[in-house]
Amino acid sequence: MNQRELEKYLWGAATQLRGTIDAGDYKQYIFPLLFFKRICDVYDEEYENAFAESDGDIEYAAFAEHHHFQVPEGAHWKDVREKTTNVGVALQDAMRAIEKANPDTLYGIFGDASWTNKNRLSDEILINLIEHYSQHKLSLSNIPDDKLGNAYEYLIKEFADDSGHTAAEFYTNRTVVKLMTMIMDPQPGESVYDPTCGSGGLLLNCALHLKEEGREYRTLKLYGQEINLITSAIARMNMFMHGIEEFNIVRGDTLANPTFLYDDKLQKFNVILANPPYSIKAWDQKAFVNDPYGRNIWGIPPQGCADYAFQQHIQMSLDAQNGRSISLWPHGVLFRDAEAGMRRKMIEEDLVECVISLGPNLFYNSSMMSCLLISNNNKRPERKGKILFVQAVNEVRKEKTMSYLDPQHINRIHNAYLNFKKEDTFTTVVNKEEILKDQNARLSVQLFVKDDKIAEEAFDVLLENWEHSSFELKTSMDELFKTLANG
Repeated sequence: MNQRELEKYLWGAATQLRGTIDAGDYKQYIFPLLFFKRICDVYDEEYENAFAESDGDIEYAAFAEHHHFQVPEGAHWKDVREKTTNVGVALQDAMRAIEKANPDTLYGIFGDASWTNKNRLSDEILINLIEHYSQHKLSLSNIPDDKLGNAYEYLIKEFADDSGHTAAEFYTNRTVVKLMTMIMDPQPGESVYDPTCGSGGLLLNCALHLKEEGREYRTLKLYGQEINLITSAIARMNMFMHGIEEFNIVRGDTLANPTFLYDDKLQKFNVILANPPYSIKAWDQKAFVNDPYGRNIWGIPPQGCADYAFQQHIQMSLDAQNGRSISLWPHGVLFRDAEAGMRRKMIEEDLVECVISLGPNLFYNSSMMSCLLISNNNKRPERKGKILFVQAVNEVRKEKTMSYLDPQHINRIHNAYLNFKKEDTFTTVVNKEEILKDQNARLSVQLFVKDDKIAEEAFDVLLENWEHSSFELKTSMDELFKTLANG
């Protein structure tokens, strides 16, 4: 199969679920099933190779050292395929057996989908799914890692397109991911961390970035934390599907319980890339006041917006000598009054290296404009005390539901970051003291890079976002007053 045929084949399984389960839930069934098939086909291929190498020695062919993963007896794809009743039970038992046989690498990787719920997935539907994936061998010789990895990423995007409103939970626009990776430019041997890693796109692209350049990518140390169980499992599968085996992705709440610690302090990383959840209200602000990891270095964010809790977590997780980060945020982090004090301290400490304003519609079901906030603990001498502002609102290809950054857009923005100099209506460099004269220490790009046309378009989008927020606030207040009146 060529790439297109492979993608069509893999997506074909999802189409069989239409009408039986919600599109947003496809991923929790299709990804584990696909990964189960891949593991078994690769195991068979490795067995055959070792069998031939040993002139037919069955015991030799089964040795653990000849296999990426162990597939216990009775837990193989072909064992499940033989079942005609209670197929969900057989699938669930096989997946759990494989996890148990590979505790260090695959524990919990198949998620917690309800395979045994026949009201959702009848035996007939599961048999059809299994038969669909049984049409082709997903062995390494048939489908190399790069090819299957690309198809897996295609599936992630298709699930995002299909589920719409749930997409942002696990998918970041891959063209934005490419730009973020190029700006951070991870080096072989460095540690890379994503505190809210979703399906792992940012981490994965750091390895692929080095691989594309022909440099050693296997020494990159990849770490990620993700609060959602199935999404964290998808991230781990994503790595394996791309042939990346050196990584540590865990499930957990980064603000409440950061996983990566060293001597009871936050572990430090060379590079951090993040697309945190925007302006979440359901977080433990009270605990952050006395944070055991000292992450309130600039202050306590408001209860209704945890953005600067994440940004401070990122800062405290950076290596003091050469740590650098890039975070994808809504524009509010650049100018909101409630966060002015925290923003001021961040600027005073000369941590902000660059702010990039991106175009609208780069996210699902949202015309919101976003920005990239780049920090650096070790700015080059000529950049110290200065911040680069890039007005990249027009560097975008607009489509009906989503916008994308084409290669020429990515390259122009990336080159602007590398050059770090003024370019009329596109970039400017500002001394931090100039920014600190403003009582609110605003970092809004349009304050420093003047372009009347862009300013007008940006205002329209921001106005639309403000009106939407005002409507939501009014609705919430109305409901609160009703509740109080009834009480």
